[in-house]
Amino acid sequence: MTIVALLGTLDTKGIEYGWLRERLLRHGVEVVVIDAGVMGEPRLRADVPRAQVAWAAGADLSRLRAEGDRGAAVTTMAHGAAEIVLRLYEAGRLHGVLAVGGSGGTSIATRAMRGLPLGVPKLMVSSMASGDVSPYVGATDITMMYSVVDIAGVNTISAPVLANAVDAVAGMAKGFAAAPRALRPESLAAGGSGSGGRPLVAASMAGVTTPGVDAARERLTELGYEVLVFHTSGAGGRTLESLAAQGLFAGVLDLTLSELADELVGGILTAGPDRLRAAGRRGTPQVVSLGALDMVKFGPVDSLPARLRDRDVRVHNPSITVIRTTAPECAELGRGIASKLRDATGPAEVCVPLRGLSTLGAPEGPYHDPVADAALFAALRDGLRESTVEVVDFATHINDPAFGRAAAERLHRLITGAGKASAEDCA
Repeated sequence: MTIVALLGTLDTKGIEYGWLRERLLRHGVEVVVIDAGVMGEPRLRADVPRAQVAWAAGADLSRLRAEGDRGAAVTTMAHGAAEIVLRLYEAGRLHGVLAVGGSGGTSIATRAMRGLPLGVPKLMVSSMASGDVSPYVGATDITMMYSVVDIAGVNTISAPVLANAVDAVAGMAKGFAAAPRALRPESLAAGGSGSGGRPLVAASMAGVTTPGVDAARERLTELGYEVLVFHTSGAGGRTLESLAAQGLFAGVLDLTLSELADELVGGILTAGPDRLRAAGRRGTPQVVSLGALDMVKFGPVDSLPARLRDRDVRVHNPSITVIRTTAPECAELGRGIASKLRDATGPAEVCVPLRGLSTLGAPEGPYHDPVADAALFAALRDGLRESTVEVVDFATHINDPAFGRAAAERLHRLITGAGKASAEDCA
């Protein structure tokens, strides 16, 4: 039997959840309705009532209602809902979650969804989904669907949107329920291996480092690994860090650190201050490079902050404008990277491409700046002096296939404990 959880505030969305429940039952799906409301009376009978949700968070529903603090109530019910859906999943009684709502309902439901393993179907229909959804999605595989109109009754506009959501989650849940256990997310996390039992390796990539990372990925595949590539878009880096923290990877090939430049200078694609931390904390072998640290990404050119308009500005595409990092900024980046790598509890190496950090920074490229790059390299070396982290120079740019292959070989040696590699092929 396929089971889908409907998670929401039944005091404000009871009618809508009743409609969703009936549509799901027509698909032959069993439905568990979870009520995360607090203040008003529920307008639909729940299988998991709100008092049970509050109790799962260690709270008393009557006290929450008496205190009247909506923010605290939403936070509490979100924690309780997360505990409930995880218990259902672990008991084999949940194959997907569907929720609808505005800001409060979206906050509660997506908090619960984020606690479920990768691969469990999670669909949120929200009036918030046309804006920045990163606070709701985080580093998980939540699917966000824009409701077009507010979730306030089932009408000419909302009915087809909600019907599509039901059809989608029913199909996803049935597929997930029928998936072989070896492909379930808990098996993946426990074994750290992907299809065919191959060890998983994470790699970071941007458009401007694609050739080098592709060469590394191809070499790692030849060596018997399955490579998961994460785009350094902010969300991509956060996801890499989240999965590395769970011990999913046998190794991390972090060749592209552009999100650190955005974090330092104020760009739009930052992954936060903890980028480049998780593998080291976990003790996972990692090979790091300096890809795309020669630029910071902003939105359309007319959105560039006034303080930066006298910099070397390039339009990457209609949505992304980049500026070149300066020598002082590069030095600060080098110090920050060194500090994080010094704290690593597992083996780590840095591969330095001396002739350029991206397609724009390669020789003859518009961002080729040996002075700024040298500031980065010097600060990095100074910060790692007398540490266990080896820094290896390569007389090439980051997108030379030989560089990518050499970085892959070095990671393979760290993972297998085969000793140090040679840099002669790129010298």
